[in-house]
This record gives sequence, structure tokens and C-alpha cells, in this order.
Amino acid sequence: MKKNILVLCTGNSCRSQIAEAYLRYFAGDRANIYSAGIETHGVNPRAIETMKADGIDISKHTSNHINEYLEMDFDFMITVCDHAKESCPYFPTQAIKFHYNFPDPAKATGTESQIMAQFNLVRDLIKEYAKDFINKNLVSTDVGK
Repeated sequence: MKKNILVLCTGNSCRSQIAEAYLRYFAGDRANIYSAGIETHGVNPRAIETMKADGIDISKHTSNHINEYLEMDFDFMITVCDHAKESCPYFPTQAIKFHYNFPDPAKATGTESQIMAQFNLVRDLIKEYAKDFINKNLVSTDVGK
């Protein structure tokens, strides 16, 4: 049975979009992956660009509000920033909760190449986290089912 995973961030524009894409990539057909924000800021063009550089197209992703998922049952909920973890309104779920505070690449300053370097760094951090998360949680939770 497929697991439902929700990734939550502040604006559902960068980190949660990147995490959604990598979790989907590493999970394959073992999970349904969703992302949302406690606000919606649209998908950041630099996030689209940094993912494209790694061969994943998120240009069709949408920025969704957490309220869109209130009726869904999730097995896992991952917050990818402290603000979302601390500011999330009551979300009724029995999901196992995980948290990792990734730096916000949208707050990077400097030249365009310096900003993209920060996006690439955060992308790589999230990629490793997503791969590890899937390897540890989907495999172990599916044993014996």
C-alpha cells in the first residue's frame, strides 16, 4: 500500500518543492508525495532552475496551502523549516512527524551566481535528506505487509 507523505514549509516555493520532487523520485511508486505551505508564494523560478540542472522538472508544480490537505490521511509529515514547524496551524493527522530546518535559499544575497550557489547547496542537502528518508522509512514500514 502506498504511503502518503506531506512536506510542509512556509511558502511552498523552494524547499518543500525541492523535497517533494526528490521524495517522489526516490520513492517511485511506493508513495504519494504532496507539499504545502502555511502560506503560498508560488514556485520560485530559481528552485525550478536548480532542479532542472539535476534533471528534474518541477515547472508544473503548484504552490499549495496546507488547508487543501485537511481531509487527507498522511503516514508522514515533514517540516523543512523552523517557521513552518512553529507556525503551523492545528493540522489533524496521525502522521509520523519529522523536521529538518534547511536554510532558505530565497533569502540568499549577492551576485546571481552566489545566489544560485546557495540554491544548489540547499538542493543537494535536501536531495541527501530525501534519499535517506525514503531508504529508512519506506523500506522499514513496508516490511511484512
